[in-house]
Amino acid sequence: MPALSPPKPMAQPTDTAFQIEKIDVFVLRVPADPPVQTSFGTMKDRPAVLLRVVDRDGAHGWGEIWSNFPTVGAEHRGRMAATYLPPLACGRRWESPPACFAALTEQLAVLAIQAGEPGPIQQVLAGLDIALWDLVARRAGLPLWQLLDAPPSAAPPAIALYASGINPTAPEKLAAHKLAEGYRAFKLKVGFGAERDLRNLAAVREAIGPDLPFMVDANQAWSVGEAIAAGRRMAGFGLGWLEEPVRADTPNADWTRIAREQPLPLAGGENLAGVAPLAAFAATPGVAVVQPDIGKWGGFSGCVEVGRAVLAQGKRFCPHWLGAGVGLTASLHLKAAVGGPGYVEVDANPNLLRDLFAGDAFQVNAGQVSLHGAPGLGIEPDLAACRDYLTYQA
Repeated sequence: MPALSPPKPMAQPTDTAFQIEKIDVFVLRVPADPPVQTSFGTMKDRPAVLLRVVDRDGAHGWGEIWSNFPTVGAEHRGRMAATYLPPLACGRRWESPPACFAALTEQLAVLAIQAGEPGPIQQVLAGLDIALWDLVARRAGLPLWQLLDAPPSAAPPAIALYASGINPTAPEKLAAHKLAEGYRAFKLKVGFGAERDLRNLAAVREAIGPDLPFMVDANQAWSVGEAIAAGRRMAGFGLGWLEEPVRADTPNADWTRIAREQPLPLAGGENLAGVAPLAAFAATPGVAVVQPDIGKWGGFSGCVEVGRAVLAQGKRFCPHWLGAGVGLTASLHLKAAVGGPGYVEVDANPNLLRDLFAGDAFQVNAGQVSLHGAPGLGIEPDLAACRDYLTYQA
């Protein structure tokens, strides 16, 4: 896991200062039916770690911490947030969310090394950053995508989506279901053996037709040689990209070799942390799509800068997300603020915590969802509706 790396501050308007009085933490779990299968493990339930920050004037904002793995990780991250964030973040004036993010990143850097847990600490800070941006945008009366220097637009933007996480068990059924719901791009899980992968590719392509965008995700399943062979054998299905064919810490030169020796465009970035590593990955020849996860590292303060670096390289910026509705909504605002070609990922599998928290405005139409003009993220999680799934609160 890369070391914690604070981003350079973004230019901000003068009204983003705040003083946090309280940070609330909520951990929830709902059953996953069906379980979510990947090449490295199966999710039998769907967790969410939410943060609510309240400033001294009573304004509040919501954030979400990435928490899918390990299976016990959500409660751990919730307790870590409740233990370390309030003493460092509360009771002092911050000039902006990026200033708070950079300072806390620096203050927790030694702990991350000492505990051997840079990832969970990065994720806790990312969730806090999302909540702080929601707070300052609500207070300003602006939707967050607009506060983040979004490209000028006469109307709230429409964001292209793809249905992700299509499992290797009867994937054509889920793909057809998402097609009927309005999705127009799809991503299949691969890495389950050549024969099964090819059978599933054929089934999904038949279900969605010959022309719609279709991608695959190997979840770091292969060696470099295996990835090259896999790309070659999957070449006949009109695939838009091959995601994480190798481990995320594979040297960038090997990614270039994979791109050179097989025909599929390459995608990755969800498991990288820091502006510099992500920008270097974006600059790698052969990498076509960069996918940082706003709840895994950086929040808005890091990922907006990364997104702009990706576009400057002429690559596609497609935020990764596989969690509940707060992080999904944040990912939509992130993509709207950065702009450029590309999609936001939406998990195709059932997830009550996504549906409850993303709000009524999340309506897919012709492969897109339109943001609105409500302040901040524009959502208010209904915790009462899922109180039976609460496993930790602080």
